[in-house]
Amino acid sequence: MQRLVVSVLAAIAVVLGMVLFIPQLRLTDPYTQTVLSLQGDLDRGHAIFLMNCVECHGLEGLGKVGPSLKHVSDRKSKAHLISQVVSGKTPPMPQFQPSPQEMADLLTYLGSL
Repeated sequence: MQRLVVSVLAAIAVVLGMVLFIPQLRLTDPYTQTVLSLQGDLDRGHAIFLMNCVECHGLEGLGKVGPSLKHVSDRKSKAHLISQVVSGKTPPMPQFQPSPQEMADLLTYLGSL
């Protein structure tokens, strides 16, 4: 019984470590650090959104094929949004590789939705 408790506690520690450590990895990524250090421009971010995101997320970000992005900045950290955009790990969202300044601009626009 004691071994089972130790095994369960070890598994919980691993999961907690992953939950606490993985966001830190995103924050220490050089691309993410660069993006977060830049001031974004709302108008340029809107233009990037229109060129790359509107087809799936809709003209006002209310969602179509992709989910609504209204208040997305309240639900997701900037580091998570950066990862989401550049990873392409959430099909059908394609991988998108904006420059750090373009990503900062897009984050600023997303924050306005």
